[in-house]
Amino acid sequence: MYQPRTPNYRKSDPVMRWNLPDRVFFACGACHILAHAFIKRYSAIGELTALWLHPKKDHPGNHIVVAHDDWVFDYHGYSKRTAFISHCIRRARQRWPDWDVEIKEIPHDVLISEPKSRQIDGLWLREPTQFLHDALPRAERFLERFAPPPS
Repeated sequence: MYQPRTPNYRKSDPVMRWNLPDRVFFACGACHILAHAFIKRYSAIGELTALWLHPKKDHPGNHIVVAHDDWVFDYHGYSKRTAFISHCIRRARQRWPDWDVEIKEIPHDVLISEPKSRQIDGLWLREPTQFLHDALPRAERFLERFAPPPS
């Protein structure tokens, strides 16, 4: 789980949020946009699944990644799925000892639709155009930093 270290950071401030570095932006509230851009770009490689790491007991730390076989992709790049999930749990428990997570598959079209996301209990995602500027082109540019998915 990534916590912005920007002094006086407020997620509700659209200018402050947009001006975060790309990696922080896609870690702290726009991970679903990055997941959508990834799935759109690499759909030909096979079944890509959007996974929602949904913290239990109303703890913070929601995150969405793309999964395929034994790896996941997020703002870090590629990680082994089991190692990534273990790392997320370990890091969150440093702040909240009883932190636990439920991992849910979510349909691709939910990633960029606020109304569809709100139909899933506990999920509420912003659409790309609900940021200060359209976040989808930013996600597409950010993906250029990474190699194509592993075979």
